[in-house]
Amino acid sequence: MNDHGSMRQTERLAADAAGLARAADILRDGGLVAFPTETVYGLGADATDAEAVAGIYAAKERPSFNPLISHLDSFESARSQGWFDETATRLAEAFWPGPLTLVVPVAPSCTVSDLARAGLDSVGLRVPAHPLAHALLERTGRPVAAPSANRSGRVSPTDADHVLGDLDGRIDAVLDGGAAQVGVESTIVSCLGGTPRLLRPGGVPREAIEALIGMKLEEGGEAGSGPLAPGMLASHYAPRAQVRLNATSIQPGEAALLFGPGAPQGVEAAQATLNLSKNGDLVEAAAHLFSYLRQLDASDATTIAVGPIPETGLGEAINDRLRRAAADR
Repeated sequence: MNDHGSMRQTERLAADAAGLARAADILRDGGLVAFPTETVYGLGADATDAEAVAGIYAAKERPSFNPLISHLDSFESARSQGWFDETATRLAEAFWPGPLTLVVPVAPSCTVSDLARAGLDSVGLRVPAHPLAHALLERTGRPVAAPSANRSGRVSPTDADHVLGDLDGRIDAVLDGGAAQVGVESTIVSCLGGTPRLLRPGGVPREAIEALIGMKLEEGGEAGSGPLAPGMLASHYAPRAQVRLNATSIQPGEAALLFGPGAPQGVEAAQATLNLSKNGDLVEAAAHLFSYLRQLDASDATTIAVGPIPETGLGEAINDRLRRAAADR
């Protein structure tokens, strides 16, 4: 039972062509690279690779799977990931590149993984203004999920030394671009139909956004939607089927979501069976969590029975999500 890749040699890369090429190679190979944006240093992983995204959560020791912001090199690239209505388009054209994140419905061509979107049908997108971030995104050629490059609950990092103080040995590299021009974090605005909603104030002032779109922004998350993610809508992905946790046997007609070797009693009568990680790897399990829940939900079983998952490492975040899915609705 492990969170693989916990200790590694962290490279410190210079902000030159060789450093950028190396950082892009690491990202494309599924590794983790911290890099400067105009707000703080972000901890980047290929957003299209769920296992790489799971590595972010493992390195940050993040207690739950909230949606992550995906960073892109241009509005054009962002359009292939999300659907921009007239308002979202005007905001992107006015404030990108810059410290504004737009939460929009996923486009049919979206490649951002289920895990980076926390299973939701929306995606948080940003085109950063920092020249080094932009150069890295251009060379990587895919969306890069990047929350702040610190362990959960620690202060956000504004230079490479801060990053290494928190994450040395836990990530593959840090691209050293000197001190971030410490702004605050990006402003997050949700454009999911109806009046746009301010989910998190940040680097682009509310007044500038309201002046551009000619209307007042709604406030915060939707009523009763639980905590905001990195400022995003927290309506958590929940399957239609009931979810039964810590199942040690499977009832006929249930779908089975297993973890680790061995098979529970009655599994041969399950409507459908998927194993998050046959060899008990929690990073692999996190990478599969949302897509496997969707697949089992599609089997039309009325209940998904979930085998026991340890509460260590990423298991804590996996169990947190499963408990939310199992809660009374």
